[in-house]
Amino acid sequence: MTFRLRQGTVPLLVSIPHMGTEIPQDLRAHYVPRALEVEDTDWHLDRLYAFAHELGASVLQPVHSRYVIDLNRPPDDQPMYPGASNTELCPTRFFSGDPLHVDGAAPSPGQRLQRRAQYWQPYHDALRGELDRLKAQHGFVVLWDAHSIRSEIPWLFEGVLPDLNIGTANGASADASITDAVARAAQAGGVSHVVNGRFKGGYITRHYGRPAEHVHAVQLEMVQKTYMREEAPYDWDDAKAARIQPVVRGMVEAALEAALSLHGK
Repeated sequence: MTFRLRQGTVPLLVSIPHMGTEIPQDLRAHYVPRALEVEDTDWHLDRLYAFAHELGASVLQPVHSRYVIDLNRPPDDQPMYPGASNTELCPTRFFSGDPLHVDGAAPSPGQRLQRRAQYWQPYHDALRGELDRLKAQHGFVVLWDAHSIRSEIPWLFEGVLPDLNIGTANGASADASITDAVARAAQAGGVSHVVNGRFKGGYITRHYGRPAEHVHAVQLEMVQKTYMREEAPYDWDDAKAARIQPVVRGMVEAALEAALSLHGK
């Protein structure tokens, strides 16, 4: 199995595409030793979003590391942010810009196609299937794409990120009333936030968000220092998490409530 899906009862799907940590044994020799520590993981997000089960949401998460396959990149591997540093469908660099693989071991075109079929496609089949199931049951669905990242990564962006980075593909992936509700909940939490800043939503948000078809997608890229230690060994921080978890929960609840109101439920 390459992913885990817990099916819920409300029109809400939480996708956590970058929390996987496994690198298959037959691929491990292809990577530099540092890569086996999977430092660019979206650490602990299953724990941070544990409230999703209480809300009755569906939750989808992968087993394998983004170093094997990036589930939030398009299948044709086109860059998500033209003109900026980007990681690929089968990444070849750390977020620092350093090479992930030993010399000559980066995946070939054929190997990329094989990984896409083995890891990427099943996740997206499950994601599409669950969205379709929830929409058929409720008439609409909210897709919440959950991410986290270190607050400072010069290779990817300048300066320090706001604590909470809300992305709706510049408004194309979710109704404005949902975006506004999420932003208000973030502001009420007393932490810094931005809407459609450096992170506007990756492939999942942009591809599946179809407000005209009653499918609303929101990406949250939160900085890791709000709930954990950003350096190895990347420990969960109880005190920090206790402050930010209610804020994130409030944002998710606000998205769902706004969608319920929008669709007359």
